[in-house]
Amino acid sequence: MNALARSIGRSVKPRPSARTERRNIVFHRDADYRRCLKQLAAAGVKPIKKVDAFRLVCCHADKSSDWKALNAHPRVAFIERDRKAKAHDIVIPARIPWNVRRVKAPPIWTASRFGAGVKIGILDTGIARSPDLRIAGGVNTIGGKSFADDNGHGTHVAGITAATGRQRIYGVAPKGSLYAVKVLDASGSGFISDIVEGIEWCMARGIRIMNMSFGMAGDSDILKAAIVKARKRGAVMVASAGNSGTEFKRIDSPARYPQTIAVAATTRANRPAFFSSRGKGIDIAAPGVNILSTWPGGTYRRESGTSMSAPHVTGAAALLRAICPTLSATAVARRLRRSALPIPGGKNAVGNGLLQAASAATGLPKKLRRSP
Repeated sequence: MNALARSIGRSVKPRPSARTERRNIVFHRDADYRRCLKQLAAAGVKPIKKVDAFRLVCCHADKSSDWKALNAHPRVAFIERDRKAKAHDIVIPARIPWNVRRVKAPPIWTASRFGAGVKIGILDTGIARSPDLRIAGGVNTIGGKSFADDNGHGTHVAGITAATGRQRIYGVAPKGSLYAVKVLDASGSGFISDIVEGIEWCMARGIRIMNMSFGMAGDSDILKAAIVKARKRGAVMVASAGNSGTEFKRIDSPARYPQTIAVAATTRANRPAFFSSRGKGIDIAAPGVNILSTWPGGTYRRESGTSMSAPHVTGAAALLRAICPTLSATAVARRLRRSALPIPGGKNAVGNGLLQAASAATGLPKKLRRSP
């Protein structure tokens, strides 16, 4: 037995390397098992583990040793590689949702570095923590310290804009920097003053792309003034058109203000969604029916509305700015409108047509200098 123990001692190593692998050595008798442990200790080799009940010694084994001969020894029950077992969980790989493909965002992910470095303000109900969301910061303007989402709407919008794909889904600009600007409460509503404060907070921090998936039938002079000011300072302001369908011949504010990019909703068949507001001032359309996105609690959910359409455009604007940081807000809006895919419905339903991010980036010069 001493010869066997010494042979095993020569075939194992005290630490792992490229020339070793884990091996399990199992003996027939307790006495042989104990002698082997004693011999290894004398040689300064500490096994990875030992299991007395099964007379098992696990060691770092030299791959070049003659393990077949050792395995055939009459006092050795068997020697085998210490393989790995794997949990039988179902891993759902991250995927690019149909709506993100439909607006042609993936073709310019490489050129735009997936939107990396671009700050995006989500003016909404806040953003909840999620494995697929990278939240760079935020603020609560409605009264409170937390910008966490207590409704779900803001988290869903954020995922469409910039879900990272780390767990389940990608958004339009997966590496964009999301800022949670909580201007709406748990019921999904908020005061104009809170929204204006949110816009000013973004401007003070260099956030030059903002998503506003909310609206109202009436007008507000101060909200319009805040949007005009933000636009003059280079901000791309994206707003959802509203969900009144054909009931009213007017889209909501702030979408109807000319300083915003007003977004209508389309179906998977590239037709106007029945609920999407109609009226003068719609710039562009994007998918807005049964859109899968992030939801509080690390979950995912399908939602419909022009609220879901607007963040497609917001993400596309981030991709364009990532390629050319000096691109003005006017130029961003113009490129998005002119490159849209014409679809049925008419200008008062879908504006210039369906968002096409890749076409909007055609011929866009790359500039290294960041805009202020």
